[in-house]
Amino acid sequence: MWGLLLALAAFAPAVGQGLGAPGTSVLGLAPSATTEARISTPAPRSSQAQPPAGKSNGTLKQHVRIRIIKKKKIIMKTRKKLTRPSPLVTARPVATTSPPGALDPRKEQNPDCPPLGLESLRVLDSQLDASSSQSFGLGPHRGRLNIQSGLEDGDLYDGAWCAEQQDAEPWLQVDARHPTCFSGIITQGRNSIWRYDWVTSYKVQFSNDSRTWWGSRNRSSGMDAVFPANSDPETPVLNLLPEPQVARFIRLLPQTWLQGGASCLRAEILACPVSDPNGLFPEAPALGSSDPLDFQHHNYKAMRKLMKQVNEQCPNITRIYSIGKSQQGLKLYVMEMSDQPGEHELGEPEVRYVAGMHGNEALGRELLLLLMQFLCHEFLRGDPRVTRLLTEMRIHLLPSMNPDGYETAFRRGSELVGWAEGRWTQQGIDLNHNFADLNTPLWEAEDDGLVPDTVPNHHLPLPNYYTLPNATVAPETWAVIEWMKRIPFVLSANLHGGELVVSYPFDMTRTPWAARELTPTPDDAVFRWLSTVYAGTNRAMQDPDRRPCHSQDFSLYGNVINGADWHTVPGSMNDFSYLHTNCFEITVELSCDKFPHKSELPQEWENNKDALLTYLEQRGAGITGAC
Repeated sequence: MWGLLLALAAFAPAVGQGLGAPGTSVLGLAPSATTEARISTPAPRSSQAQPPAGKSNGTLKQHVRIRIIKKKKIIMKTRKKLTRPSPLVTARPVATTSPPGALDPRKEQNPDCPPLGLESLRVLDSQLDASSSQSFGLGPHRGRLNIQSGLEDGDLYDGAWCAEQQDAEPWLQVDARHPTCFSGIITQGRNSIWRYDWVTSYKVQFSNDSRTWWGSRNRSSGMDAVFPANSDPETPVLNLLPEPQVARFIRLLPQTWLQGGASCLRAEILACPVSDPNGLFPEAPALGSSDPLDFQHHNYKAMRKLMKQVNEQCPNITRIYSIGKSQQGLKLYVMEMSDQPGEHELGEPEVRYVAGMHGNEALGRELLLLLMQFLCHEFLRGDPRVTRLLTEMRIHLLPSMNPDGYETAFRRGSELVGWAEGRWTQQGIDLNHNFADLNTPLWEAEDDGLVPDTVPNHHLPLPNYYTLPNATVAPETWAVIEWMKRIPFVLSANLHGGELVVSYPFDMTRTPWAARELTPTPDDAVFRWLSTVYAGTNRAMQDPDRRPCHSQDFSLYGNVINGADWHTVPGSMNDFSYLHTNCFEITVELSCDKFPHKSELPQEWENNKDALLTYLEQRGAGITGAC
C-alpha cells in the first residue's frame, strides 16, 4: 500500500506552487495574497467553538477589522474579538529594529528541543483538540506529523486534521499536560491521493489554563508572528519561535491555505521539559534505559567508528567484514558475533538481522548497532543468556543495506526527512521490490503439476532475465544475494519502520494484480510462530493502550499478518530468501516513527531488546543446523 501511495504522491501535480512561503525556515516574508483568507489583525484570537468560561478574568471586548482577500476582491468585515492584558507568566520577546511584521530569521534552523511526541504517539489522542473538524477521520487526533491516510477518501483514517470549511478561525491545540518550553513547530499538509490541502501560514498561541491565551510575538515589531508554512502536502517545514515560550497548551492558528482547498495540517511540536518544583503537575514518564550504550544516530563515518570500537573491545567474539558496495561506493559492513568468528561450524546455525533496506527507516539501523554493543558488554560480564547465544550460533548484523539512502535522510534530520526521502537507493530503486520474483515461476509450475517432481519448491534458481547485463538490479541487492549464497543462513529478520506489526511470507499475492490476498507458504505455521515470538515480546506491540499508527489496527490480529494479506510486494527479500536459499525470514515494522529522535532511542531499545534476543533463540526451537 505504501508503495502505491508514495508513487502517486510523487506524480502529483504541482498545484499552487508559489501560493505559500517556500519550504524553508522562518523568513521575513508575508504570506501570498492568492490564498483563500488572510487575517490581518495582530492580536491573539480565542476559540469560537468553546468560549472561555466567564469573562471576568481581565478580557476586554474589542471591535477589530479583518481584511479578506479573495479573487482580487477586498471585503471588509467587522467582528468581535477577545483580547487580554499582558501575560502573567511569560515575558514578551524584546523588540529590535527589523521591519514591522517580519520574522527575524535565525542563522540556522537547528531545533535544540526534542519533539513532544505527536508522531511517535507519546502524545495521546486525548491531548489534541481543535476548533472544528470536517469528520472524525479528519479530527485533531489525525494532525500528527507523517500520519498516513487510508485508501478510501473520507474514511476513519484520513491523512490530517482539517477544519470545517465554514470555520473562520480554525485552530489545532495540543495539551502538554505540564509546563513545557515550546521552541518550534514542524508542519505538513494533508496526506491523500484524492485531494490537495495544506496551510500556507499560521500563528501560534500559548496558555496555561486553555482560557487565557497569548501569542508568539515578532521580536522586532512586537506584533503577532505569522509563520510561513507549506507549499506542498508532504515536505515538513520547520519554524522556530522568535522566543521559546513556557506554557502547558499550544495552539496553531492557520491564517492562509491553498486556494480551493481546506485548512488541513499535520504537525510536530518541539518542546523541552520544564522542572516543576511545586509538584503541581503529574510527572512525565521518563524515556530511558539502564544499559550503557551509545544512544544517538550514526552516519556512515560514525557507524564505522562504532563497529570498530566494538570489535576492539571484544576481539575474540567479533569480526567486521563487507559484503559489497553501494552505488556511491559506501561499503555494506556486517558485524559477525560468535565464539568462533570467521569460522562456519557444522551444525551451528547461521542467523542474520538486516536493517536499513529503506534508508529513511533509521530505527532498525540503530537497534542493530545497540545490539552489537549490548552483546559485547554482556558477554564480557558473563551474562549466561548472551554467552549461550554466541557459543551456539553465528550472528550476522547488517545495520545498513542502503547506506546512500540513509545519508540522504540523515542530512535532513529525524524530524524533517518526511515519509519518503531517503527510502530509495541512489539509483531510485526500492530494494524491497528488487529481488528476483521466484513466486510466479513456482506457482505456474504448481498449476501445471510439475512440483515437486520436475520443478523443486525450494532453492529455486535465478531466472535468466534477472542475470542479463541490462537487468535493473541494484548493487546493494546483488551484494545481499551473493551473501546469501556464501553463508547458509537458516533464520533472518528484516527490520523496517513506519508501522508496528510483524509480517511473514508470502509477500506477493498469488492472484495476479490483486492488491492484497492471503497467500501462505507451505510453512505457514512456522512463520506465524516466528512472527508471534517477536510481536509477543515487543513492549510497544504488547501495550494494550496503544493506538494504531496510521490506518490499520494490527493489534486486532496479534500484531502479525501475512505480508500479501497486508499489501502485495513483488520481489521482496523475504520471499526470495525463502524460495532461493530456504532461509526463514520475517519483516519487523518497529515503530510508527521511521526516524525517531535520538531522545527516543533508549525507549525504543527497551521496546525491542528482549524481542531481538528471543527471536535469535528460536534457532534452537525447531530451526537448527545449516543448509
